[in-house]
Amino acid sequence: MAFQGKTKRTQPQFPSPEELYLSGTLPRTTAAVDGLWLHQGDVIREYAEHHQKTPDLALELPTGSGKTIPGLLIAEWVRRRSEGPVIYATPTKQLARQVLATARREGMPGHLLIGSHKNWDVVEESAVEGGEAIGITTYSAIFNSSPKLPQSHLIVLDDAHAGEQFVGAEHGVTIRRYEDPESYEVVLTALSSFLSGLLLQRLRGEPDPGAHHQVRLLLPAINPSALAKLDAALATLKEPYKFDFAMIRSGLASCCVYLSYSGIQIRPVIPPTFENRIFSRADQRIYLSATLGSGGELERAFGRAQIVRMPLPTKTPPRSGRRLFVFPDLAAGGDAVGLTKRIVGVTNKALVLSQETLAKTEAAATLLAGDGTPALGRDDVEQGLDVFAKAPTGVLGLANRYDGLDLPGQACRIVVLGGKPDAVGLQEKFLSERAEASVALAERLRTRIVQGAGRCTRGPNDYAVVVVLGSDITRYFSRPENREALEPDLQAEVEFGWENSRGTDPDEVIENVKMFLEHEAAWREGGEPLVAEFRQDAVKAESPGAEALGASSATEVEAWHLAFRSEWVAASEQLQEAARLVGVGGDSTRGYRGLLLYLSGVWLHLGAQDETQRARARALVRQAVAASSVRGTWLKEMPELPGAEEVPLASMDVIAVNAIAARLRGQLRPNRLTEDLQKMREALTQDDSTVYEGGLTILGSFLGAEASKPKGQGRCDSAWVWGTAIWMTVEAKSEQHSDGLLPLHDIRQANTQLDQLAADRSMDHPPAGSPAIIVSDRLTVDPQHAPAANANVYLASTEIIQQLAGDVSTVWSDLLTSAAGIPAEQTLRQYVRSVMTEHGCLPSQVIDRLTQNRIRPGG
Repeated sequence: MAFQGKTKRTQPQFPSPEELYLSGTLPRTTAAVDGLWLHQGDVIREYAEHHQKTPDLALELPTGSGKTIPGLLIAEWVRRRSEGPVIYATPTKQLARQVLATARREGMPGHLLIGSHKNWDVVEESAVEGGEAIGITTYSAIFNSSPKLPQSHLIVLDDAHAGEQFVGAEHGVTIRRYEDPESYEVVLTALSSFLSGLLLQRLRGEPDPGAHHQVRLLLPAINPSALAKLDAALATLKEPYKFDFAMIRSGLASCCVYLSYSGIQIRPVIPPTFENRIFSRADQRIYLSATLGSGGELERAFGRAQIVRMPLPTKTPPRSGRRLFVFPDLAAGGDAVGLTKRIVGVTNKALVLSQETLAKTEAAATLLAGDGTPALGRDDVEQGLDVFAKAPTGVLGLANRYDGLDLPGQACRIVVLGGKPDAVGLQEKFLSERAEASVALAERLRTRIVQGAGRCTRGPNDYAVVVVLGSDITRYFSRPENREALEPDLQAEVEFGWENSRGTDPDEVIENVKMFLEHEAAWREGGEPLVAEFRQDAVKAESPGAEALGASSATEVEAWHLAFRSEWVAASEQLQEAARLVGVGGDSTRGYRGLLLYLSGVWLHLGAQDETQRARARALVRQAVAASSVRGTWLKEMPELPGAEEVPLASMDVIAVNAIAARLRGQLRPNRLTEDLQKMREALTQDDSTVYEGGLTILGSFLGAEASKPKGQGRCDSAWVWGTAIWMTVEAKSEQHSDGLLPLHDIRQANTQLDQLAADRSMDHPPAGSPAIIVSDRLTVDPQHAPAANANVYLASTEIIQQLAGDVSTVWSDLLTSAAGIPAEQTLRQYVRSVMTEHGCLPSQVIDRLTQNRIRPGG
């Protein structure tokens, strides 16, 4: 009798990814992990049961919860099913090497396909294409002008929450002035028709306080000849720009140009990934993300209209260790950097993360490293983190690397977050600082901070000190809405750190740090129970506008894809719909809605076939202006569409222009005015309050305001009055430096100053919208005191005032030179309007610049 085997099946049965791991099928090494965590098994099981055919799927695996093994197991399972090549992509080469090491440790075949394709091993490349091994690569190997990877069935994208930084930025040309001044000048010349001669001169000269900080938006498609010049200029650039340009050249007309003194960025807001055959033709794309969010961040970053989110199936998220947050800027003594250096000195080992340039970040690491402690940078860890992780001491400084750094256990116990990472690239800087659209960046910013804070707590038993250094990031954590958007565990840690940093003696801070790092009975009995108390009250709340942004993301993606193909009318219709959906978010999304409306108007103008469509385009631009209100004054800098009526000035701007024109027609003493301008700028660099107050009043007068120092105690230091249109009171705290919190009495004093000014003028109340400004470098307010501020009280730094003074000096230098040659009164007023607008000195623009930081929460 012959032996018989199993009945042959037409469809072979494969174990699930989880069973593949548990069954012993994988030839795991002795260094492999002991087993899957509960939540990892849940994620893999949920995928196998419900999402094998989902084209775009995002899996939520929070920081420190282990994304790599579930991602690799799914990739290996799909590979074994012989459905086609499988690719696993990471943001950097260093991470790709880490993933390869993990795959081999866990018994999964993988080959590294990084760097130039010319250097890939032919045998390994063939094995990946034949489905014999997982191809492990970087985002840049997928998102380039001519990807050489095999067409894949599945692409797994690790650290997908960082997609914008590694996908959106790849679809564009970025020129940094200090790295390549020649290329900057070539492109600047091509864009010169959009700029006044004076602004062009400032961009080409030495940096001054006003010119070098501002980002401008240009849309070359409005002017066909300018677009042709830009295309020709970009075509002359050499590597690496020529490859970057190839990514966007076919859709250059849809691209935004972001121009600043420091650099130029040319890109579409949402990347045209539909053009990338490797990415768009894959049967499935899986995004491994620390956070899924609800604001459409993944869709915008990867240019996909719909990404299905699969939240962590477990009700209780895995704990990723314990963090002790320290806020040196809040501690007593006023030496935040010195205190940070002392904290680092407790172990002489720390990771420093910043969005500053590479050079500045590595210099910060050197500053914080004590005598005899080595400072390391990007080049030292290019091949991996082992050189730092295994070193007994060292301070590693990395720029814009908030993801993919695993330093668990004893590898590193201190991470320093240097500054708020909200402007990685000029597009982000424009959205945040000019378009009042920071709500669109909120999810991205929060993720970077959370990721950075978790670099040294990769498992439930890890613990690390997180030093939050800098007034901007300290101010970020002072806002209740920002803290409440965090997971409850992290909220509790932040609250505990805040309470134990505020006004605390530096010696006590160091003692607390040492107690925490010892992690013995003293911490368990004296610290852990207090963190638990904060945890009981912590509830996560979605950030304002997130739902509206999530609802609009698919429509925005479709709009940008249509625009990249120059299907202008259809693109405009989609963006108008997106603006409607975004508008549901109310005031929180107002700035972003204004940007969408403006772009939809420009696109409709580009595709208009008749006067009806052109009139509709102009109406959309007017709607954008109305949506942005006084804020978002970038719109004043944009050229008008052909046939559009000149947008009338706000009443406050009319008053200022008329006052300045009248002053120019009066008994001018140019030398005296020049001396006053110099005196003003010098005064606004001083700490002495009396001198500073005088500088403020001179500044107000040069802005066309009736400026004075009101008499009496408790009065503002300078009042700027533009008739009955709008007023501004300025309370200067020039003697305050960035350490510590703004005192409560300063807030209460500012609350009353506009009403006192109204009483002086026998009016019941000040004009609607009038702001009260506190000028101080203490830009952080205690969350307990912030609600005491009136809704119209704002904080502005001395640096902003100096930038404004620089712009005012430039405006008046030009006016003093040019006004005498303009005989007609109306022509003079038009010229004054033009020069003031160009340099952000109309009252509406000044208010925009000084009211970026409202004190009262939720404003």
